[in-house]
Amino acid sequence: MTRRLATYLPLTFLLLLLAGCAPATAPIDPNNGVWDKYFVGPLAQVLDWFASILWGQYGLSILVVTVIIRFIILPLTLKQYKSSKRMQELQPEMKKIKDKYKDDPKKQQEETMKLFQSNGVNPLAGCFPLIVQMPILIALYNAIMRNHHINEHSFLWMQLGTKDPYYILPLLAALTTYLQQKMMKTQMNPQMQSLMFIFPVMIFVMAMNFASALPLYWVYSNVFTIVQSYFIYGGSDNKVGQSK
Repeated sequence: MTRRLATYLPLTFLLLLLAGCAPATAPIDPNNGVWDKYFVGPLAQVLDWFASILWGQYGLSILVVTVIIRFIILPLTLKQYKSSKRMQELQPEMKKIKDKYKDDPKKQQEETMKLFQSNGVNPLAGCFPLIVQMPILIALYNAIMRNHHINEHSFLWMQLGTKDPYYILPLLAALTTYLQQKMMKTQMNPQMQSLMFIFPVMIFVMAMNFASALPLYWVYSNVFTIVQSYFIYGGSDNKVGQSK
């Protein structure tokens, strides 16, 4: 049961994040509950403040706030990576247990849990950072989409409150999503790898129908993740490739 949760929770996270990215148009109201008062509202104010010192450019403000948020949650990402790496190191032993007790699932589960305990590994440790990140990223999405100041501004060729008429942003969002997944391929389970082509297509279709501010945020976030993955996963992946 534990291993199933560890396998499917990242996929559930992605689906929930997409669900959280449904069009949001309601004005931000601090009196409307904890969500708007302590999460969405403050993030929207931060976006306004950065825009005020960046020549009124909300496109740059979204970039700065996105980078700051990603740096804040970077320790969680590193913790997730360390947990994933330790699980990978145990894969040979887990395979031996699976082969040895292939006709006894209960015994297989017991021996696997003993292996985790003896090595101090929690199979769900890599999922907790995802759970913590999810409300932060969805709150940032809401702060961008529900900030009426953003809707009234333009950036480069686009009006941030309307769809990109040239589909450049949707294409960039889909491409960077694919590259991001490709960079992290070795850290994905088979279920997640199957999304490498499906997820970018979904992002493209959604970005076609959303105001430009949202796919712009996706592009910024994806590029940050690509660079981050290069430094976190790149070196270890290269070593693995050389050892083979």
